[in-house]
Amino acid sequence: MLMQFDKEQEELRRTLRRFLETKSSSEEVRRLMETEEGYDPAVWKQMADQLGLQGLAIPEEFGGSGFGILETALVTEEMGRALLPAPYLATVLGANLLQLSDDQQAKADLLPGIADGSAIATVALAEADGAWTAENLQTRATKSGDGWTLEGQKSFVLDGATATLLLVVAETPGGPSVFAVEGSAAGLSRRALTTLDMTRKLAEVGFSGTPARLVGAEGDAATLIPQLMRIAVVLLATEQVGGAQRCLERTVEYVNIRYQFGRPVGSFQAVKHRCADMLLEVESARSAAYYALWALAEGADDAEISVDLAKAYCSEAYWIAASDSIQLHGGIAFTWEHDAHLYYRRAKSTSLLFGTPTEHWDAVAEKLLA
Repeated sequence: MLMQFDKEQEELRRTLRRFLETKSSSEEVRRLMETEEGYDPAVWKQMADQLGLQGLAIPEEFGGSGFGILETALVTEEMGRALLPAPYLATVLGANLLQLSDDQQAKADLLPGIADGSAIATVALAEADGAWTAENLQTRATKSGDGWTLEGQKSFVLDGATATLLLVVAETPGGPSVFAVEGSAAGLSRRALTTLDMTRKLAEVGFSGTPARLVGAEGDAATLIPQLMRIAVVLLATEQVGGAQRCLERTVEYVNIRYQFGRPVGSFQAVKHRCADMLLEVESARSAAYYALWALAEGADDAEISVDLAKAYCSEAYWIAASDSIQLHGGIAFTWEHDAHLYYRRAKSTSLLFGTPTEHWDAVAEKLLA
């Protein structure tokens, strides 16, 4: 397998990096993470109108560009590098869940709004136990006339406080199912959660007789959610690679301008070894993420195990890179004004999102022993 992005994909990367350098500066990230919304609506509109990012992997018939997961992963990697505060990952997952469904009418009704940036989507799956599966759900859906109503509560919902379209996974008599809920629906309550990573907003979402639209057929979530989580995990892994790469770049830059005893600290052998170890972790994580990305895109036999391995390894590599970045920056990295702690927070939070490294290592072991 040779994983290599083509010229068009690399041009997308370069264009997006230039865009993020102006739209996701350190000052802007800090400003937005203190706001209730957690993102800039003007930048969100630019992302859709000028770059077409929200509709990148949505079919052209629904207003998108018709690309795939490879291009989306390039975007999440660059956004992870820049720590962009925006509901992009949540919206992409919502769009992917709709596309995995066989409900053509739901796609026609809901995907165009996502593609043009007028809708912010998210997937409400995890509950109080923090499990990212469609099993043992406490949120229930009840048939009500020609529609459905929801009762229950979801937690750790990505951008759940600002989403205009929530795709909720709830239990029905026919099994776990997917429901579309408008952000303005009656009986819908939202509460922003205080989390370690201030650049990514999570929310607790409640449903009390909330009207909902069934997407697909009853019981579809049992097969759709495992597919969606593989997409979520590999996109998060590429985001982690982008963040880890930026930690390495900032650290190497710093140790070459920080002088001690009349010479750059980067010239000391111990510091060289530490930076070399960081490089090894980052490149190994990139290899793991890119292989999983290719395997998933190609439907390879080892796609599932590769995705689990990527999430486990990239989570640990990002945390190591962020931790070593703080250590090699010295005392300045422990200050609120320095960005090192923002990457450390993102590294720690993403290691828990969509399953811990231990859970994914266990999944790898189970698949190898099966």
